[in-house]
Amino acid sequence: MQIRSRLAPTPSGFLHLGNGVNFLHIWLLVRQAGGVLKLRIDDLDGDRCRPEYIEDIFRQLDWLGLDWDEGPSGPDDFSRYHSQRLRMERYREVLEGLRQRARLFACTCSRKEIQRRSPDGLYPGTCRHLTHRSGASHTLRIRVEPDAVLEVASQTIDLCRELGDFVVWRRDDRPAYQLASLVDDLDDRINLIVRGEDLRISTGAQLYLAAKLGRDELARTSFIHHPLLFGPDGRKLSKSDDALSLAALRVRGETPRPVYRAVARQLAINPAEIASLADLLAALPGC
Repeated sequence: MQIRSRLAPTPSGFLHLGNGVNFLHIWLLVRQAGGVLKLRIDDLDGDRCRPEYIEDIFRQLDWLGLDWDEGPSGPDDFSRYHSQRLRMERYREVLEGLRQRARLFACTCSRKEIQRRSPDGLYPGTCRHLTHRSGASHTLRIRVEPDAVLEVASQTIDLCRELGDFVVWRRDDRPAYQLASLVDDLDDRINLIVRGEDLRISTGAQLYLAAKLGRDELARTSFIHHPLLFGPDGRKLSKSDDALSLAALRVRGETPRPVYRAVARQLAINPAEIASLADLLAALPGC
């Protein structure tokens, strides 16, 4: 079976070093296997998605030397033909299928209310008795069964304890990340997904949704969760924390070598021997 994977940046901030490392992981694995790589930009995050962030994605992928086989060629092509916002009817179609197969409920709780009632941040089940839309602003959540224990890349995820009843449709009438990402991966026939370790629980949530939809092909997908990069304060790099951006490195006149070497360290390759993307690809085991 031919490998199919994707780069899936979110235009909610300027790409940082951690994003670059993730993209390189994916690109290297796909190119080594002779697979197909798609660029998919996840732009459903409302007001946080801005044109300058979309432009930044293309600039930094070019700077890193990464290419792709499917997807938009630039910002204009993306906006006209590839935006997730053009797929709303498809997401609604899958939501309806999920509604028929699983136990969804409307939830009017705000994040502040949930944090006040639940010290661990997990949804406390306040609105579980609601089964359909009311006139109030709400999200749609899926009831996670107590026995929802999944194997995700050789680790056990107790979805009920670690995530709880999660959101599948947002109060702004758009699909939540878990649903949109799942639908896109299924429609694009993605069979290799490479994510940071922090998204392992999201992988569990999407496997759970796929099972409820009767889409067992996701269970046959290969998942890789790589280590995260952390800043000087010990926290993981994040766009919302103004983490060091790839654009800042580029403006300073730096080459992408620091990103290549960060990936080399994670892949147990001697970073001192890596000066280019070609060096990194050649140093992969099996090359």
